[in-house]
Amino acid sequence: MRPRTPAPAGAYVYIGWPNDGQVIRGRRFKVWFGTRDFGVAPAGTDVPNTGHHHLLIDTPLPSLDEPIPNDRNHLHFGLGQTETMLELPPGRHTLQLLMGDGDHVPHSPPVMSRRITVTVLPGAEGPAAGEAPAAAR
Repeated sequence: MRPRTPAPAGAYVYIGWPNDGQVIRGRRFKVWFGTRDFGVAPAGTDVPNTGHHHLLIDTPLPSLDEPIPNDRNHLHFGLGQTETMLELPPGRHTLQLLMGDGDHVPHSPPVMSRRITVTVLPGAEGPAAGEAPAAAR
């Protein structure tokens, strides 16, 4: 096994929206990600101080010494995306970001957001929560 890719001191990743404790009406909503002191690069890229996002949904952190799983609870954003439309059933859910290197392995030390909790309520699908209505765009 190769050594884990180093992360710069102070590297930080966060979920910009939704906020911790957010109540969301409707199953489909936008989630956006941010980083500080750390760049975003597609999977397969080997550039120092960069990585790509993995969104963990309703799951604990995976092993930090192996590639992050790719399944319905571990979403990969290997093209370097910084937002997504997520669809979750009604109920309470946890969301957390974990950055991976070009091979999807967490950095050393791991660059991860805090875990947040959101509550999804059934509701009419309109503009995605967090987006301005079309007239305001």
